[in-house]
Amino acid sequence: MPLFVMEGTTTMKKTALRLVGGVLLVGGFFILSIFSYQKISRELYLKKLLKENIVFDIPSLNLKVPILEGTDNNTLSVAAGHFEGRGSLGQGNYCIAGHNSTIYAEIFNDLDQIQIGAEMFLFDVDKIQYTYVVTEYKIVDPHEITVLDDYGDDRLTVISCTDDGEYRQVVIGKLRK
Repeated sequence: MPLFVMEGTTTMKKTALRLVGGVLLVGGFFILSIFSYQKISRELYLKKLLKENIVFDIPSLNLKVPILEGTDNNTLSVAAGHFEGRGSLGQGNYCIAGHNSTIYAEIFNDLDQIQIGAEMFLFDVDKIQYTYVVTEYKIVDPHEITVLDDYGDDRLTVISCTDDGEYRQVVIGKLRK
């Protein structure tokens, strides 16, 4: 008789393990589905933004992002932001900012890899191209706002945090006419 009880207990344990395994499998599939949906939604939203807005492109860094007006947290969580009142496409000092972070949007994570002489492009909504050539890369204090000033030339100023967030990276490109 004890053998029969052991066989029944073993069968119940196997059934319980199969049930738990099935629940975990379904739960894992559900969680992966949620993450996949979120990723696909973000990609579709990014494509929409790239189609409807100014686009910033640095081919040497494999970087292409939309530029929205403003530099508030909502804007910078999905795109680069244009400092309101700071230049316009191809005129003055067109200043943009974006996050360099794994927590927020990872827009400018590779900005420190930029090389002097690299080309940066802005495309307006009609896809007219403005070409800028990198002339300067520097690290500044977060309170250093003179980089936003108009210098009497046509330039693009790109600003992002350093990896540790303590300072700001600044890339300056001059318009190629």
